[in-house]
Amino acid sequence: MAAITGSILFYSMSCLVLLICTMLFIAKSFSVQVLNSGTKPRTPPSPPALPVIGHLHLVGSVIPKSFQNLARLYGPLMQLRLGASKTLIVSNAQVAGEVYKTHELNFCYRPEFGSSDHDTYTGSYFITAPYGLYWRFMKKLCVTQLLSTSQLGRFTHVRDQEVKNLLDSLLQCSREAKACDLSLKLTSLTNNILCRTAMSTTCDAEHIYRLVRGCLELGAKLSLGEVLGPLAKFDLFGYGRKVAKVKGELDQILETIMEEHEKELSHKTCEEEERKDMMDILLQVYKDPNAEVKLKRNDLKAFFLEILLAGTDTTSVALQWAMAEIINHPGVLNRLREEMDSMVGTRRLVKESDVPNLPYLRAVVKEVLRLHPSAPFALRQSAEDCSINGYDVKGQTRTLVNVYAIMRDPQVWPNPEEFLPERFLEGNAMEMKGQDLSYVPFGSGRRGCPGASFALTVMHSTIAALIQCFDWKVKGGTKVDTTEGSGFSVGLAKPLVCYPITRLDLFSV
Repeated sequence: MAAITGSILFYSMSCLVLLICTMLFIAKSFSVQVLNSGTKPRTPPSPPALPVIGHLHLVGSVIPKSFQNLARLYGPLMQLRLGASKTLIVSNAQVAGEVYKTHELNFCYRPEFGSSDHDTYTGSYFITAPYGLYWRFMKKLCVTQLLSTSQLGRFTHVRDQEVKNLLDSLLQCSREAKACDLSLKLTSLTNNILCRTAMSTTCDAEHIYRLVRGCLELGAKLSLGEVLGPLAKFDLFGYGRKVAKVKGELDQILETIMEEHEKELSHKTCEEEERKDMMDILLQVYKDPNAEVKLKRNDLKAFFLEILLAGTDTTSVALQWAMAEIINHPGVLNRLREEMDSMVGTRRLVKESDVPNLPYLRAVVKEVLRLHPSAPFALRQSAEDCSINGYDVKGQTRTLVNVYAIMRDPQVWPNPEEFLPERFLEGNAMEMKGQDLSYVPFGSGRRGCPGASFALTVMHSTIAALIQCFDWKVKGGTKVDTTEGSGFSVGLAKPLVCYPITRLDLFSV
């Protein structure tokens, strides 16, 4: 009993010290702000806050929707304090334009989360790198080589094979009248495509994915630890050390794959040179003494970690939402199928080269990404003080552009909560590059997602094949449960479990 009492006392005292430190930090920050400026700054509107926790009590499980609801009360630019961390939330296209265009260079930065003490890749990440020589060099590599149209074309056979592998497994389920977890199968598909495209390997794909999932889950917890402000660097909950352990395992796998590539690179034939994967390209840059930027080995491994973290779940979640919405809207499914039967026929499997002739398929994908963006937030950080929407924004301010809210804005989108692919046909066939800031599924500006073409290519061909070859029956009901999951990513709350019913057996065609 004495031990239990002592533990409770220790825990209580620890919490008290934590609360006092956080309150002192907030009070000091406020005092410095007032002293350093002769006049009181015009700060963005903010809901009433509670001591210590700030606005955390106002944030529900579906975070983008919570911020959207708060924006309806406090405006398209508001300031929230999540514990000790202050964040600006942008919720409409007009204000997003000031971040993405008017002050683009000032917001060409992304904040980092967690302590660098437990991350061996600190300083090597591309996604969070400061806007400078290294970031510009890596972005140029992505656009011109790693994720270019020609590089995607070299790996068409990989995507075709993985889609056919998926269809084969679904045909087997159909023959046995078994339900399948389509969520798992789509995640496996995207992970295999990424591993083969980036590193020409599938031997470690499943193990890599488990580690990637661990990084994502622990990373989300680590980012929530930012509410502790300066105390976050002490890694009080141990998430930083756990992430470091998972990244250490990934590092060993990546190092092994890199060594294998280095051995093979010098023996490649001219034909094999034409099929260089991302790792081959980066290793050549790494070994080039005349390269504009001298890459370190850690830079390469950090890049592949980011590719896996950013690409696997986002594309898989988008595919899951696409199938859920199509199954729940029979009219959309029938129109998709009619378009494919008309343009492709029923004697061969749809190909990537057919997509330009399938406008309704492209409209469906656009509507999926409008209603269910894979990255509901675009994260930025200001470099210097500026004015946004008439309010004063200090340098180093974290800014979240709520893409989820922008693409459901009723002032821009009629019936914004409804799934209506027709809105993207004819005169409203919006492009995906973020020029129209009311539609930004892949962000906008210099920091826009460089992998957009890859994601769209996988989505179009996979959805087309699944609709062409199968009818779908939902396990345990007539419709898919489209309840949104908790957290930042807003995937389906429940797995997408269905019975595939063979419509056309085109696997061997």
